[in-house]
Amino acid sequence: MLSMKSKYAIRALMVLSANEGKMLQSKTIAREADAPMKFLESILLDLKHQGLVESKRGIFGGYFLAKPAKDIMLGEVVRTIDGMLAPLPCASVNAYQKCDDCSDENSCAIRHAMIEVRDSIANVLDQKTLAEMVKMQGKKTKK
Repeated sequence: MLSMKSKYAIRALMVLSANEGKMLQSKTIAREADAPMKFLESILLDLKHQGLVESKRGIFGGYFLAKPAKDIMLGEVVRTIDGMLAPLPCASVNAYQKCDDCSDENSCAIRHAMIEVRDSIANVLDQKTLAEMVKMQGKKTKK
């Protein structure tokens, strides 16, 4: 399940994508992303540490995308914030952990189903860019 933190991160990045090339203050991003200011500041720092946004300090400072919106995939954002796409740790590629209650993960039907779920999620999120999300949002609001 997508956490609220990831949802706010995606919204904030979409705001920055819609204003690509501009620097925006965190209060502007919070307002346009409909996200709580304090929570968003923490999220923006996480995104900065992962190289998705950059910032400039000072009265005229703010945040901006570290790379073009067309090069930022949703999967990268979700993994940055939530850590894994898989619904269970035993189905994760990057954060694999064996389940304590599993006697044989090779024959575990639950694990195999969750691997399929993970793969399906990754196939969508790793092919969807922020630029595409902004374009989709624009089409839906113009109708």
